[in-house]
Amino acid sequence: MKKCVFAGTFDPFTVGHSDTVNTCLRLFDEVVVAVGENKQKACMFTAKERAEMISAVYKEEPRVRVVIWDGVIVDLLKEENTPFYVRGVRNTVDFEYENAALYASRDLDKEFVTLYIPAEQGRVHISSTLVKNCIAFGKPFQDYVPKAVYGYIVKRGQYV
Repeated sequence: MKKCVFAGTFDPFTVGHSDTVNTCLRLFDEVVVAVGENKQKACMFTAKERAEMISAVYKEEPRVRVVIWDGVIVDLLKEENTPFYVRGVRNTVDFEYENAALYASRDLDKEFVTLYIPAEQGRVHISSTLVKNCIAFGKPFQDYVPKAVYGYIVKRGQYV
């Protein structure tokens, strides 16, 4: 069985993230979506909330598994018994950042394989930061997140 890991902060999970997972489902038998607990970021949603949102998106897709991760990605790949690490990229800035991380990770594990999946052309402007700004200023954001994520956020009330 071929499996990949797609990790990120996902604060919150966007339609761009969903596109990446859907592409992974075309390539792999299982996709592990790892919700990162990035201590350097001030998140709007807890890791548990982010994992719940993503799980709601894929509740009918048994090949997607959501985990919360607080460590180095090479350790998660070893734990999941896969070398395949997927990264979504929207632009050259994302690519440069991901490429630097790739070489650092390869220093830790030579078996590490990063796959870059480019954003769909009509979605390159969508980011979690855009969504959080829309939420903070009471602007519409339903086109930027999967329906299940939108419902989750709206149901919480305090975010809208």
